[in-house]
Amino acid sequence: MATYAIGDIQGCAKTLLALLETLEFNPDVDQLWLAGDLVNRGPDSLKVLRYVYSIKESVRIVLGNHDLHLLAVACGVGTMRADDSIHDILNASDRHDLLKWLRQQPLFFKDGKYAMVHAGILPAWDFTKAKALSSEIEALLQSDRYVDLLANMRGSKPSYWSEELTGGERYRVILNAFTRMRVCDKKTGHMHFSYKGPYETIPEFSAAWFDLPAERSEDVTLICGHWSALGVHLKSNLASLDSGCIWGGPLTAYCLDTREITQTPNQDR
Repeated sequence: MATYAIGDIQGCAKTLLALLETLEFNPDVDQLWLAGDLVNRGPDSLKVLRYVYSIKESVRIVLGNHDLHLLAVACGVGTMRADDSIHDILNASDRHDLLKWLRQQPLFFKDGKYAMVHAGILPAWDFTKAKALSSEIEALLQSDRYVDLLANMRGSKPSYWSEELTGGERYRVILNAFTRMRVCDKKTGHMHFSYKGPYETIPEFSAAWFDLPAERSEDVTLICGHWSALGVHLKSNLASLDSGCIWGGPLTAYCLDTREITQTPNQDR
């Protein structure tokens, strides 16, 4: 039995299946952790979603910003973008089952010495806090209030966390931290969303969220994705796995048992 974590797939079904074949992945005995953004911009989001749904008992998933965008568009409160490639899901005969299942997934997951999120965790949050905040959003997504949540998630303000935040502002900060964050202000800790470039050229006033002093336990390795320009970035307590498959890069898997990296070249471009 092995457990593999995979970075952003974004509808690159051929590459995903090729990577799983290379890993000799067997859903009857192995586990798959997917770090969000299963869908969108790639050529076959429906095939990815159907495949993952078919092996859902062997999969752990956290939602990414593109997954949330799909849910928002599907319920009529999101605006389709020119580069979206989710039409196949929206027109699928099984869309109800697929989207209902997707809506049940968390923003944060932890098991033993590993945890997973799509973009990151604010330095002020420890893993207990991250789990509690993820559970808040999870409860809303699974309730009849999910449309309101998705309708009000857009925007980059507030850019900071405060226990005094309530309602839509509170939920927006939680969603943005878990699914959109890359860098934060070194002094204030506020999230900056405009920077999407490589690690080496982060503006002087900012730092990668994972480089700031944090409340997270050093004994737990956090798996994430989202930041394609960062590429695969490994530290003793971090495995960032978005290797830019959607932009022609490889798709990356990380074995939780051995910490070994496996990559498959893009098959979808």
